[in-house]
Amino acid sequence: MSRKVTWKIYDQGQLSLLPPSYDDLVPQNHPVRIVNTILDSVDLSSLEKTYRGGGTSSYHPKVLLKILVYAYLRNLYSSRKI
Repeated sequence: MSRKVTWKIYDQGQLSLLPPSYDDLVPQNHPVRIVNTILDSVDLSSLEKTYRGGGTSSYHPKVLLKILVYAYLRNLYSSRKI
């Protein structure tokens, strides 16, 4: 039985009240930008296929992977600290 996978909305370019963009908060030379650029170029389709679907919406695996890689880069390994 196949269920439809629903991802939570993921838009890095979304506008907020202040500042006009989240991009304004992160300096151009920040390591998180490198992690973002590298992982945006990685094909995660095989990982996406493992999600069964159903229930409430899930965070996209690419978002979760970016968070983990950046946390590991900062020497944060505890899920509680992340």
